Amino acid sequence: MGRIRLVALDLDGTLLTDDLVIEPRAKEAIKRVREKGITVTLATGRMFSSARPYAVELGLDLPLIIYHGAQVRHSGTGAILFERTIPLDLARCLITHIRQFGYAYNVYLDDRLYVDKVQAENEEYAWRAGVDLHQVEDMLTFLQEEKRRPLKIVALRDGPELEPLEAAIRRDVGEGVYLTRSLPHYLEMLNPEANKARGLQALADREGIRPEEIMVFGDSYNDLQMFRYAGLAVAMANAPAEVRAAADYVTGSNNDGGVARALEKFILGG
Repeated sequence: MGRIRLVALDLDGTLLTDDLVIEPRAKEAIKRVREKGITVTLATGRMFSSARPYAVELGLDLPLIIYHGAQVRHSGTGAILFERTIPLDLARCLITHIRQFGYAYNVYLDDRLYVDKVQAENEEYAWRAGVDLHQVEDMLTFLQEEKRRPLKIVALRDGPELEPLEAAIRRDVGEGVYLTRSLPHYLEMLNPEANKARGLQALADREGIRPEEIMVFGDSYNDLQMFRYAGLAVAMANAPAEVRAAADYVTGSNNDGGVARALEKFILGG
């Protein structure tokens, strides 16, 4: 591992406590890391409007890795530096699969969250993300008329109930879609060229930073590609066993100062 020049932080379950706030100790540690000339960004599955307030709180005026790496977008200007959307035919296919199971789902287009039926799962998701729901009469018709490719589609259901849906999509679509989970009850669907490592690479290439100079933090399966790409991968104690096993270092939980502790250990010398 070379000298760390870039730190990428997942949000939910990592930088954010279960109350969806940034712990003061983490905020102070990030401030001190930035004062050393090290770039700090967010790498999250959240949409831009959901991630940006945390960037503003931390004083980050730089590109953020959002939508699981399907988009890299500047927190200040909103300029899109990298983007991979879901082809329209694939999006319609995925929605048809979800409808066959009767599950709630979200569709993300132009950084807005669209639904056709507002169910409790949609409302909980919107509350957690701090965004509004935009209802359309029929999603397939809406997408066809708009001729626009969504960035992400998410099926919402209790974790085990998502497994047959995931199996059906993998059987019928195969490598044509990237499936991941940020939380057990969110099955997230993206362009197969999108993941956090790809978004991180786009940002690192822009800044002239090598993978071995990158430190990343995460807690879930959508962080695994990023773990493999970066020189130093830190998993939270609250991460699943497979995620912890893939990391170079396991820190405390998101509720127990895990981010601050690892930054102090590897960068700040605390």
